[in-house]
Amino acid sequence: MPSQPKPAQVSSQPVNIGEAARQSGVSAKMLRHYESLGLLGTVNRTDSGYRLYSATDVHTLRFIKRCRDVGFSMAEIGELVGLWQNKRRASANVKKIAQKRMDELSERIAAMQAMQRTLSTLLDCCHGDDRPDCPILDDLAGTTT
Repeated sequence: MPSQPKPAQVSSQPVNIGEAARQSGVSAKMLRHYESLGLLGTVNRTDSGYRLYSATDVHTLRFIKRCRDVGFSMAEIGELVGLWQNKRRASANVKKIAQKRMDELSERIAAMQAMQRTLSTLLDCCHGDDRPDCPILDDLAGTTT
């Protein structure tokens, strides 16, 4: 398993959005987005309305970032956050979500490999010289003979 960069030290005191972004490795814009999706729960605010993020919020942001890094969708991340926070969860539920993501990634990889093989074949057929005939364009146009 590849090593992850060491995250910034998390403060036990509430921090502003910039500091939460720095500590979690998530941009302030994405942090606000995750909050709007309900992934963080209720974020405390100062009397003047500025967000204050707790150490738990920063930890949750790191969890979300790691989920994004391995390709989970926002809907899946919502499920995973709920399962992560539920200490009575069944790990089978988590594995089911991860397996589904793995299967989808495998399908995407296979499709991309097929595209790569097709392009490789087309490149091999094209002389790439000054002549106007081009097997690549012919194939893309569906006029290959």
